[in-house]
Amino acid sequence: MSRASGILPDESTFNEFRRQCLSTEFWLSKYDKNDMEVCVEQAPFTTTTNNRGNYSRVHKIKCKINIKDVSAATMFDVLHDSQYRKTWDPTMLESFDIARLGPNADVGYYSWICPKPLKNRDVVTLRSWQASENEYVIVNFSVKHPKYPPRKDLVRAVSLLTGYLIKPTGPSSCTFTYLSQADPRGSLPKWVVNKASQVLAPKVLRSVHRAGQGYPAWKAKNSPDHKPWLYPIQSELPLMDPAELCIQRGDSLENVDESSSKDAQENEDSS
Repeated sequence: MSRASGILPDESTFNEFRRQCLSTEFWLSKYDKNDMEVCVEQAPFTTTTNNRGNYSRVHKIKCKINIKDVSAATMFDVLHDSQYRKTWDPTMLESFDIARLGPNADVGYYSWICPKPLKNRDVVTLRSWQASENEYVIVNFSVKHPKYPPRKDLVRAVSLLTGYLIKPTGPSSCTFTYLSQADPRGSLPKWVVNKASQVLAPKVLRSVHRAGQGYPAWKAKNSPDHKPWLYPIQSELPLMDPAELCIQRGDSLENVDESSSKDAQENEDSS
């Protein structure tokens, strides 16, 4: 990922993200029904296993859903509206925006529930976005923030390049693609990777779709004109110098071995 001009993503980052979203090479479909497909990357560097049978640390998953009853603009708003997310995200523990870095970039915190017996995760990410009549793009990657170091009760995950590509297919329809390239840390057993692609990802996408269906009515009663992701002048976040942040590398974080649990083996056997 090229960031020669600083930590903020440049056009090459957005172009690379689009390319990966639209690519079919090295992707294996794990779920395909009800206008939804979930794929995992099968490139050699992500399919290697160690001597305990666990997948390598970097996991790459792509989910696409054809939405026939919600506009691309509404889905874009849903992903940005942190107040609304509290009403629909089934895996969220805590989420908040920390600071704005520019008119189309901010830094935020998110923690989420992982399937037992794994520890719950959290992440601090720099998020940037582009919006036009033809498409909406959101990308994020992990950063170190001086005031939000890793917590002892959570495993700090690393987003290498994660985001959304939303393309209108009509006035009230769109294609919605989620792509995640991440290092969740820990030595994840095979059943976790399988469950993420075959069970958890479709469940989350359905939740996002339902959130899009309900957003217009909710927003009409909750500051309907307040959309700082579209109108930066409305933002109440403190302005932060991007130079205060640096990219979070996975090798600088403690690794947690979660592969030896009896519960993990039982889950793997039942998957």
